[in-house]
Formats: sequence, structure tokens, C-alpha cells
Amino acid sequence: MALFNTPSSSLLQAQNFFTSPKKISPLLITVSCSKSPSQPTSSPSPVDDNSENQEPKRRLSKQSSWEAKDSEGKDYLYRLGKEADNMNIAVGARAGVVDSLFAGNFLGKDSDIVFDYRQKVTRSFEYLQGDYYVAPLFLDKVVCHIVKNYLAHLLNVKVPLILGIWGGKGQGKSFQTELIFQTMGVEPVIMSAGELESERAGEPGKLIRERYRTASQVVQNQGKMSCLMINDIDAGLGRFGNTQMTVNNQIVVGTLMNLSDNPTRVSIGQDWRESDITNRVPIIVTGNDLSTIYAPLIRDGRMDKFFWQPNREDIVNIVHRMYEKDGISRDEVVSIVNRFPNQALDFYGALRSRTYDRSISKWVDDIGGIENLGKQLLRRKKDEKLPVFTPPEQTLEALLESGYSLIREQQLIMETKLSKEYMKNIDD
Repeated sequence: MALFNTPSSSLLQAQNFFTSPKKISPLLITVSCSKSPSQPTSSPSPVDDNSENQEPKRRLSKQSSWEAKDSEGKDYLYRLGKEADNMNIAVGARAGVVDSLFAGNFLGKDSDIVFDYRQKVTRSFEYLQGDYYVAPLFLDKVVCHIVKNYLAHLLNVKVPLILGIWGGKGQGKSFQTELIFQTMGVEPVIMSAGELESERAGEPGKLIRERYRTASQVVQNQGKMSCLMINDIDAGLGRFGNTQMTVNNQIVVGTLMNLSDNPTRVSIGQDWRESDITNRVPIIVTGNDLSTIYAPLIRDGRMDKFFWQPNREDIVNIVHRMYEKDGISRDEVVSIVNRFPNQALDFYGALRSRTYDRSISKWVDDIGGIENLGKQLLRRKKDEKLPVFTPPEQTLEALLESGYSLIREQQLIMETKLSKEYMKNIDD
């Protein structure tokens, strides 16, 4: 009992330092850490003799971000520990912003602890090089949806947060949307249907909220337009026949419905604060059949639907722009489209890719055959260059030959159903 009732002066000073933050005055910044022996003291110290060997308390740096207060009077460390997940991706070891203890030379004077994370989440489309054609109807719908959501606070109408672009396979829904993002300078956060399921319940719904908040922070911190895009949403949320419905499917649907109803209040598990307001960013989803998705999610107040089926003029313009650099005229493109009707846009891209097969086989022979392929591609020296690959000369005859080859493969898949041969006891 005596140990607790009679604390020593050194323990008392330690308690006062941690329990009385008001005693650390900002004026201590200008006070020297050492005391000159020639300067007289006004009054003797009330502590014992051991205090003479103790160094005075000082702050870690002249500018400490850990003691900065928010609007509620809470410092950074308090808020960081209070929140379940810290979504402040702008925190980095930047010199002059955080204490020098955490921005040493071993990290670099201007290190960013989340650079890789930020680069992986957002997409900037530098790889899209060249001149492409975007259908005017598709362009108008996507641009109108993005602009309406950024002006939602000024419009006296109900603006749906989600745009559902659906249609046949391979019609360029995702690619044309990315072309529009590149033209508008939008830096989106893109997800796929494979991220809508997890072995842990609730993880995909939380991921959607985190990605939505990340897109909001792109608007706030970088001054760029952003949005959340989910590709092939019906592959992750659609109900096909006897497809099993999981808890994660229900949570993802509920998360998207909640985002549509409350786009500026997004929780990721932390305590609510009045200052925690998320910027509204639009959501764009693509799919092949939206009728397989939970009906309340796709209702008109939450999702604006757009069925995309390019007409013949759109297909000719898109394919002609694709073949233009190969010297294929518009009349030749029209003849190709007429020869292979009722084909998706990706068919004509695969048709051009098939013409490269012979040139690639010749290039493999030039580098020493398939035996030396791995050595030439992966284990060559840094100053050693690969043999020059000569692209094939595109002609109408070569493109038609590749098209007939693709058509034969399609027919074989539809006609030769080996599953019926292997499992004859399975009904159709």
C-alpha cells in the first residue's frame, strides 16, 4: 500500500506529463533544450536532487501533426485509433508534414506509404493509344449521367446514382466507356464481378464502400472527376436457374441500394462524425442481362438503364477506325461487315488478330525455334535485343480467310457438344 500511496517525484512527473496535456504549451517550441549555467534561476526546483540530472521534456519536432486537433477537438492519433479502418490515403512520410522521426533518410525525405495502393486502385488509361470511334448515342448517355451526378445538388430532380449499360456480348460496352473516361479526364475506380464474392461474409460489400470512398477522395484530393465502375455485374449478382444465393450477394445488393439512397454518407465501420461527408460520385455498371439482378436495385429511382446495341453504321465506323492504320478502305470494311453479318464487335478485332498468326510463327523460327523461345524472351542479356517483328500486310483476302476460320470454330462449338457424349445419362 505504501508503494501506491507515496509515489516518487519522478513517477509524479511522468504521470503529469501523460495525464495533463495542457501543461505542454506551444511556447516550449522556442525554449532551448539545454540551460546555460551562467543564467540565474528565479526559484529553486521543488523536486528532489535526482531532478537535476533529468533532461527537460521536449517535443519530437517543431511541427507536430500528431497534436493537430479536428473540429471536435480530437487529435490525429485519437481519430486514427477510434476508426475501424483508416481511409485517409493521403497520409505519407512527407518531410515537413509529419515528425522527422518518421521521415528519415532510410525512407527518403518525401516518401509516400500508400503510393502503390493509390496506383492500383485508380485507372488513368495511358495504354489507350490511337484514334478510336465512339458511337454518339453511347457518348451522350455516359456523359449525361456523369454530369447529372456532379450537378445533383443544383438540380431539383431525383438523379439516379447508377447507370446500367447492358446488351449483347462483345459489343464494346466497357471499352467505349473507358474511351469516354480518357476523353473527359475521368480517373475511375474499376471493379470486376470476381470481387463481388469472398470466403468471408461482408467483405465484398465493404470493398465496394471502400472503393466508392476512394473515388470520392480522388475528387477531393486530386481535383479530378472520378466514378466507380463495376464490369459484368450480372455475372456476380445475377440469378441463373438454380444459382445459389449467398450472404455476400445479398450484402452487395444492399450496399449498392444504400449507396443509391445515401451517396454522401458511406460507412466503412467507423463511428459517424458530422464532418465525415463523402463527395457524390456516379456509379456505372455493365452487364449482359440486367433482368437477372434483384429488381429493387434496378428500379428507376436508383439505376438508369441503357440498352446498347450498335447499328450497322456504328459497326462500320468502329471497324473502319480499327483498320484505318492498316490501309483498309471504308468500302473494304463494308464488304467485310456484309460478309460476316450478325457478329459482335469483338469478332472483327479477333479477325485482325488472327492474321498475325503466320507472321508470329515465322518470327519464332527466326529466333531459333521453339527450343530457344524461353531463352530469347526471358533470359536474354539486357543489351541483347530481340529480332525485329514485321507485322503482316493486311489485305481483304487475308481478313476474309481469318473470318471464315473463326466462323468454323464457332460452328464446331455449337454443333459438337462433347458433354452429351461423355454424360449420356444427363437430361438436356
